Amino acid sequence: MAGLADAWSDQQTMQQVLLVRHCETTGQDPEAPLTAAGADQALRLAERLSSFPIDHLVCSPYMRALATIRPFAERAGLDVHIDERLAEHRLSPEPVDHWRDLVRRSFEEPDFAVPGGESERETLLRGRAAIESVLDGGHHLPLVVSHGQLLGLVLHSVDPTFGYAGWASLRNPDVHLLERNRGNVFSFHRLPG
Repeated sequence: MAGLADAWSDQQTMQQVLLVRHCETTGQDPEAPLTAAGADQALRLAERLSSFPIDHLVCSPYMRALATIRPFAERAGLDVHIDERLAEHRLSPEPVDHWRDLVRRSFEEPDFAVPGGESERETLLRGRAAIESVLDGGHHLPLVVSHGQLLGLVLHSVDPTFGYAGWASLRNPDVHLLERNRGNVFSFHRLPG
């Protein structure tokens, strides 16, 4: 995609990682596949990403995340490394009708969790740990594939104004460039597309 590679900069003082939200899916179950439109999105995403010097792929174990990055991995000849810590925020052990209310509350109350669910703080700790381990891995430009709620919580931790509304604005797929400077200060921006 024109302009996407231009947004990436190779600066010695900055560590960078591309954060990708998966393509359109048929559901929330870990084994839910992509929709037909989602499969087409994954092919277009592979094309968009091909202009980047990506040298390492890390992915949630969920089928929709793996299916999102598979076309690019095959095109680039890269292995996909699974990190369980990148799995989606577990709101509840059972499906709930009012799940958006729970998502909103998780942004407002970091320690809130329904019985058997996971708090925002727990999700954020594992998600940030996974992303920081990728940043510390000595890669040129790594890419992480995960899910809207987990990525939304990570972005919210970098910029508190990116809350529920920021999460609700995420697309399928979506790509953000997360940067960490030598002072361990994070920033991010959405890449066009």
